[in-house]
Amino acid sequence: MPKNITDPELIGPEELTLESSIRPTSLSHYFGQDELKRNINILIEAAKKRREAMDHLLLYGPPGLGKTTLARIVGYELGVDVKITSGPAIERAGDLASILTNLTEGDILFIDEIHRLNRVVEETLYPAMEDFALDLVIGKGPSARTLRLDLPKFTVVGATTRIGLMSGPIRDRFGALFRLDFYDEKALTQIIERAASVLNIPIDKESLNEVARRSRGTPRIANRLLKRIRDYAEVEGKGIIELPIIKNACELLGVDHDGLDYLDRKYLDCLKNTFDGGPVGVDTIAAAMAEDVGTVEDVVEPFLIQKGLIKRTPRGRILSNKRLD
Repeated sequence: MPKNITDPELIGPEELTLESSIRPTSLSHYFGQDELKRNINILIEAAKKRREAMDHLLLYGPPGLGKTTLARIVGYELGVDVKITSGPAIERAGDLASILTNLTEGDILFIDEIHRLNRVVEETLYPAMEDFALDLVIGKGPSARTLRLDLPKFTVVGATTRIGLMSGPIRDRFGALFRLDFYDEKALTQIIERAASVLNIPIDKESLNEVARRSRGTPRIANRLLKRIRDYAEVEGKGIIELPIIKNACELLGVDHDGLDYLDRKYLDCLKNTFDGGPVGVDTIAAAMAEDVGTVEDVVEPFLIQKGLIKRTPRGRILSNKRLD
């Protein structure tokens, strides 16, 4: 049984191609996150009217909610290029300098996992974001000198799943900070319907709602489930996605009616039966599950908290009294 079907952080080349093909290119086709969209639209329109680069933007929240898609949309709406990189990919200050010196006026530099930038790279980024200048050290020892290069006005769009790991100085240089929340079923239904239309997948309204219900509030998981259910429908059915097909496919994938998967059930069972409902620390839970703490904190717990099944307290995690349908 696959354990990663509902893990939004695990994404392979095939899925990247899928996301690229169905990714919206305008805010009007980006469903959900209504308040966030209004705020970003104001930033975009203000930048257009002033004919200058948009203010630096930081997007944070759980993985798979559309941070990269939003960065691309901002680029499309402004009519500028979007250069994409990530915190782990920028290993040295020279790597960042190479990227920055190849930007043109108004470009967007999207840095995914920005919380993973190392300190030296961060310090090089500070003057670039604040003064649009790059400070380079020429030479070594007593003869070393600093050379300042002017950069074109550009916009940094940062994305992170763990804003608490970002240092204060880098966080303070963003003029706009917005959180992406899990999507409701209505927005997910619209996202799945659009994806099904682009991919020519026949699916009725009732089935759209059912896939949305099982998608954990996350568009990436919704699109992944849609594709896997399509495969099942073509092999075990007539190629049409209907309720019985969805139920059978999701049972095979280990995803229940409420979107809980193997790891969720393992977590809840561990908390209930091993630790009598808590309170217990996340490190202890992860050790008992034989899973990585990061996976438990970033993938499992956010959805269980959203569902009201567990609570975080100063003393540790506890099981709530809520029951799913």
